Amino acid sequence: MNSPDQPLPTFDEVLLCTPQTTAEQVELFLRRCLIPGCAGEKIYTILYADELTYDVSCRAEKLFQRLQRYNSCSTYRLIILCNCEREHSYIPSVFSQYKVHMIPQRPLPEIQQYLQHHYRVAAHSDSAASVFKDNMCVGIVASKRAGVGK
Repeated sequence: MNSPDQPLPTFDEVLLCTPQTTAEQVELFLRRCLIPGCAGEKIYTILYADELTYDVSCRAEKLFQRLQRYNSCSTYRLIILCNCEREHSYIPSVFSQYKVHMIPQRPLPEIQQYLQHHYRVAAHSDSAASVFKDNMCVGIVASKRAGVGK
């Protein structure tokens, strides 16, 4: 986010974890990140790693250790984001020696402007984005009342 022209992460750089995330999904992601020649300039991010089941977390840690030991890939870029309220779950505990508490370094309006730059669809194109404010291709629909058909 140092420049408005920096791209957002691509689909292969982010793994959004849930309790249903499989060991195979995590394995593919870690291999993409840690095998030499694959990483390049990409920054790989595992979101909500604390949501992984114990079994998947154990397998992910073992694979990480094995890939790091045998592939000697020292140029990878991997960020693991977790909920601070679940910092004692498996993955945050295993990688706690690398833990960094993050506070956004940019003010909220600057972050919003950066995201608007990347999520705005050209005004002259026929797109469903025309229903959102300022031709944005993403939007949040919220209501104070639950279950009103959002």
